Amino acid sequence: MNGETLVIEIGILLAAALVGGMVAHRLRQPVILGYLLVGVLIGPYTMGIISDLGMVEAAATIGVALLMFTLGLEVSVDQLRHVGRVGLWGGVAQIMLTLLLGFLAGFFLFRWPVEQSILFGMVISLSSTAICFKLLMERGEISSIHGRIMIAILILQDIAVVLMTVVVSALGGSGQDILGNLALTAGKVIAFSGLAIALGVWVLPWLMGRIGGVRSREIFLLVVLVISIGAAIATQILGLSMVFGAFLVGLVLRKTAFANQALAEVTPLRDVFSSLFFISLGMLFDPGALAEIWPTLIVLVMVIIFIKMAVVFGVVRLFGYSQRIALLSGAGLLQVGEFGFILAQDGLNSGLVSGSFYSLIVASAIITMILTPLSLSLASRLSTKAVRPVEIKVVADSPSSEHTARVLIAGYGRTGRSVAQGLLRAGTPVLIVDIDPEQISEARRKGIPAIYGDVTNVHFLSKLNLSKLDLLIITIPDTSGVTTLVKAARIMNPRIKILARVENDKEAGELKKLGVDWCVNPEYEASLEFLRGALGFCGLPEVEAKAVLPPVGDEEPPPVCRAI
Repeated sequence: MNGETLVIEIGILLAAALVGGMVAHRLRQPVILGYLLVGVLIGPYTMGIISDLGMVEAAATIGVALLMFTLGLEVSVDQLRHVGRVGLWGGVAQIMLTLLLGFLAGFFLFRWPVEQSILFGMVISLSSTAICFKLLMERGEISSIHGRIMIAILILQDIAVVLMTVVVSALGGSGQDILGNLALTAGKVIAFSGLAIALGVWVLPWLMGRIGGVRSREIFLLVVLVISIGAAIATQILGLSMVFGAFLVGLVLRKTAFANQALAEVTPLRDVFSSLFFISLGMLFDPGALAEIWPTLIVLVMVIIFIKMAVVFGVVRLFGYSQRIALLSGAGLLQVGEFGFILAQDGLNSGLVSGSFYSLIVASAIITMILTPLSLSLASRLSTKAVRPVEIKVVADSPSSEHTARVLIAGYGRTGRSVAQGLLRAGTPVLIVDIDPEQISEARRKGIPAIYGDVTNVHFLSKLNLSKLDLLIITIPDTSGVTTLVKAARIMNPRIKILARVENDKEAGELKKLGVDWCVNPEYEASLEFLRGALGFCGLPEVEAKAVLPPVGDEEPPPVCRAI
């Protein structure tokens, strides 16, 4: 291929990534889906626009290396400490159980070979961090209990993919001695890890310091690229996955003072090359094969959804959370993730799996990704039961009867914690209710009356003697759950005052109609504080911030702040 043709094909790939990403964004789908589908469209099995697949694979290789390198830079031990038991041990249990059930389904149901069945189990044990984050942010549920659980499990999955690539390398080794291949691979991993750690302790800080002293961003970026891609190539030469090398060197570099700058410089390149990676995955997919495999594909998608939802639901319930939280967590994590593609491609390149198996994995991943928003919305509706007066019976001997609380605080996150401490300092008794066992334990350690339970469940709520309370403060970031709680509270105690957290004006309007006395929007309140501070620093007269705060959606340019 001459240089002109190469430039043209790179331009086509980037334009295709742009179009696919924009279309997916407009359809409110993850951009990854856009990249995959546009890759299918321009691939050799459809339009055949790109002729040099070697060039595409080279760009995709760089994308994978940078993706895993930045993952190593971002992962920290503190993240694992903060996710709690359900994130750490629950995440490990979810991965192991899903892998086991996936292997059993592959071996006994689909009659695949042992190695292919193991790979299938590993692939479906991973969910999509990008898709889950996007959905949780759109729904305003990042801070919700099920949102925190999903994110915690995703962190464990992202780390586990590195170990899985090592196993895939061993399974793809020559010969039938799987245990021998695993032992040899483990030896290589230990040797490379020791070398990387030694370089990270004695060489990398010195090298990065010398480069940083030059004060050239270009040279700094080149050094970071050489280190990350070089580590990936080194592990590939050793017969390991390049994913492991790139991740490990990122993890080592994270301990230096240059980690933040390296991440900032590499991220734009990572995003560009990652888009090419996902396009390349789509190009390997043969749509024509669907005519032969569609019955298997339908069964496969159903098996994946059942296994993933059942495992996540069971694990979350095992750690003491309600059926509602478990159902929402399972519905959000049912898709096959983007790192599953990396495992599938490694298996294809090593001859571990066939092309038809790869097509099945890509097709089922795309379908489960598309179904995730629908499943999460459906789970939210199913878990929110309509409140009927005949179902509510206030129990005299209730958990709250042991306390003299006048205020019930639903949710003991950061907001609920601050409100509770303030009321207690003011001498107002409070009662905490939360579905997170760890939050309840923390409240009780501080001597605050707290009850474990789901306040969005009307049967549990009927046992809290709301008729004896003066005030209900709802801090949980869960729109459907808050609606259920407000309806039930108004039936149980028509005179109770209700303060509720809301995410937007629409939600506030709906809750006002249901009888909420005061709605608090954290983002709006934060904007008021910013405005008060800005008015003070700009030397403007003291005025009520609400009087000058522009309405939501106002696109009028703000007036120029006069000099201080």
